[in-house]
Amino acid sequence: MAFLARFRARTIDPIRTYSSSSPSSILNPDSKTILTSKEKTKAALSLLKSEKNPEKILEICRAASLTPESHLDRICFSLAISKLSESSYFEGIRGFLEELKNRPDLRNERFISHATVLYGQAGMLQNAIDTFQHMEQLGISRTAKSLNALLFSCMLAKKYNEVKRIFMDFPKMYNIQPNIDTYNTVIKAFCEAGESSSSYSIVAEMGRKQCKPNNTTFSTMIAGLYKEKKFDDVGKVLELMKEHDMKPGLSIYNTRILSLCKLGRSSEAKALLDGMRERKMKPNSNTYTDLIHGFCKESKLEDAKKLYKTMVTQGYKPGSSCYFTLIYFLCKAGDYETALPIAKESIEKNWVPNFNTMKSLVEGLVSISKVEEAKDLVAQIKEKFPNQAYLWKETEEKLSQ
Repeated sequence: MAFLARFRARTIDPIRTYSSSSPSSILNPDSKTILTSKEKTKAALSLLKSEKNPEKILEICRAASLTPESHLDRICFSLAISKLSESSYFEGIRGFLEELKNRPDLRNERFISHATVLYGQAGMLQNAIDTFQHMEQLGISRTAKSLNALLFSCMLAKKYNEVKRIFMDFPKMYNIQPNIDTYNTVIKAFCEAGESSSSYSIVAEMGRKQCKPNNTTFSTMIAGLYKEKKFDDVGKVLELMKEHDMKPGLSIYNTRILSLCKLGRSSEAKALLDGMRERKMKPNSNTYTDLIHGFCKESKLEDAKKLYKTMVTQGYKPGSSCYFTLIYFLCKAGDYETALPIAKESIEKNWVPNFNTMKSLVEGLVSISKVEEAKDLVAQIKEKFPNQAYLWKETEEKLSQ
């Protein structure tokens, strides 16, 4: 009977069976080849995308021996924490991150900072604060890097008051000198909390501490002020830039254009673009994309089409979001003829809008007696994306009637 119980425990419990596997068999079950660190991470990322069992997610991460030194590893960490958070498996997150602190290769400020951020991503802010406060016990010194990670953790958890509290108390408490990233994070917190005007005091403190503001400082302030519709204050920030011997560059203009578009004031945003041209300042693809999206949302499709034509004529390359926005809104307005060549160009670049948008375009082409064009479009989509071919079965049947 004892043997039977042990047998059932091994064969029925999927978590126990999975945990008993070696790291290599977890990440690469069909091969005995030893994987490199990068190959382990790629295998882990592939498995994590479809895995739902919280314990298996942790086993995959352990098997990959992830480290924040690698960008791909950081993506794995973030994906795993997101999935564990969605499952409310907070004890698992805590146990995993605390376990990693004992790894000799992770006993450094970089990992502690990353663990702090991951706690914030999971909404476990007290654990993030505890991690920062207990660094001495691990023999790790605190610097602005770990302080900034804690502030960013608060941002991820949307605890903006905690950003202010920690900024006020912790630098003195732990003898840390804030740097430009510290101040910019605090300004971002004020703006996210709807208190953009409080950012002026931070800029003033930066001056007292001889920390020069940068473009991020002012673009963050400007975006926050626009969001709160404090238009006069935007001008004050531009004057403040002059006081710091800074001229508004492309990033500032793009922030202003995007902010105005979000407020439904795309014509004013277009005036800013015209002003850039008069000053011989070159826009970029983001400038045009944000404006095109703004015009589309305001149903000013003629303006959007003109701007798109200008963008392409002047040699700027549209990105996927630009194509998708135009195709969606053109179809919504019934302008299928204009949408068709844009869609074909997007698909040629391996960017395809979602199925509903493309189905709307196909059906729209049929409605204006362009059945052959509709068939060709479906064929192009299927050729580029054969894994989505099944989605078009019903549509193709209707086209052949």
